Amino acid sequence: MALTRPTRIMVIASGGGHWTQMLRLRPAWSDLDVFYVGVKRMYEVDVPNSRFYAVEDVSRLHRLALFKTVAQLTWILLKERPRAIVTTGSAPGMLALRLGKALLGCRTLWLDSVANVEEMSLSGRKAAAHADLLLTQWPHLAADPGPQYKGALL
Repeated sequence: MALTRPTRIMVIASGGGHWTQMLRLRPAWSDLDVFYVGVKRMYEVDVPNSRFYAVEDVSRLHRLALFKTVAQLTWILLKERPRAIVTTGSAPGMLALRLGKALLGCRTLWLDSVANVEEMSLSGRKAAAHADLLLTQWPHLAADPGPQYKGALL
C-alpha cells in the first residue's frame, strides 16, 4: 500500500498587513503540509513548528534586487516542490506565483488585500492573468470573469 503525503502548500506574503492577513488563514490549512515565505526573518516566530524562508523584499522600483528574489524563490520552489501557492501580494508573491506555475505547474490562489476597498490592487489586476483563483474580500469587487468573493478576513 502506497502512503500519500499531504498536499504541500507555499504561503507567501510581503510585510505588514499582507503577512497578518495570511496568518489569519492558518486554521484553513492546519492539516496540510505548509511552509511559509516572508520578507522579514523576524516573521519566523509567527509560524512556530513550520518551515519558514525569508526572501528579499522587492518592488517595481527596486529592479536590481528582483534578480536576487527570483533566485531565492527558484531555490525554495525546487527544494520544497509545492503543489499550490497562496499569496496576498506584492512583488515576491507575484514572482512566486509565476515561477511556481512555470517550473512546477503549481495551482495558484491570489487573495487581494482587505485594504483595497474601492478597486483591486495593481498586483491583483496583474495576478488575474496568472492565478487559478483570484479572491477579493469585498463583495462589490467580485466579477464574472474576475475576482470572486468568498468572505472576508476582517
